[in-house]
Amino acid sequence: MAVRVNYEVRIRNYEKNIVNDKSENKYPKVGVGVIVAKDGKILIGKRKNAHGEGSWAFPGGHLKFGETWEECARREVMEETGIRIKNVSFARATNDFFPKEAKHYITIYMYSEYASGKVILCEPEKCEEWIWTPWDNLPKPHFIPLQNLLKTGYDPLKK
Repeated sequence: MAVRVNYEVRIRNYEKNIVNDKSENKYPKVGVGVIVAKDGKILIGKRKNAHGEGSWAFPGGHLKFGETWEECARREVMEETGIRIKNVSFARATNDFFPKEAKHYITIYMYSEYASGKVILCEPEKCEEWIWTPWDNLPKPHFIPLQNLLKTGYDPLKK
C-alpha cells in the first residue's frame, strides 16, 4: 500500500510541474546508459551543463530513431569517450522522473566490456571527467537513473 501511495504522490507532484508545459516533455524519452567494464572497474563521468549537472553517470544518451540499443551504446561511448566497446548486452531498464526539470525518461542500461582506445574527454561541455572506479565505490552524487539502477541490486561484475 505504501508503494502505491508514494507512486501517486510522485505522479501528482510531477504532473503539477508539467500541467502548463506545452513542450515535448509530456512523454517519456528513451535514454541509453552504458556500463563499460575493464579490469574489474567501471567507467563513469561527472555531468555538466545538462539535467543532473554535478552528478556521476555512465556514458550514454538518447536513442535515435531506427537505432538498436547496441548501436546506440557503441555510438554514445565512442562520441563521449573515444573508446570502442565489445560484448554489448542488455542489463536493466529504469523508469526515471526528474521533477525539477519536469522530464521523464526510460533508461535502457547496456553492459559492455572495454575493447580498445584511450579514454578522452570528447565532449568537455557535457562532462567534466571520466574515471575508472570499482562498482562498490561509485562516486556521488549519482545521476537519478543511476540511483534507480542501484536500487534494483544490479551488479555488472557479478554476471
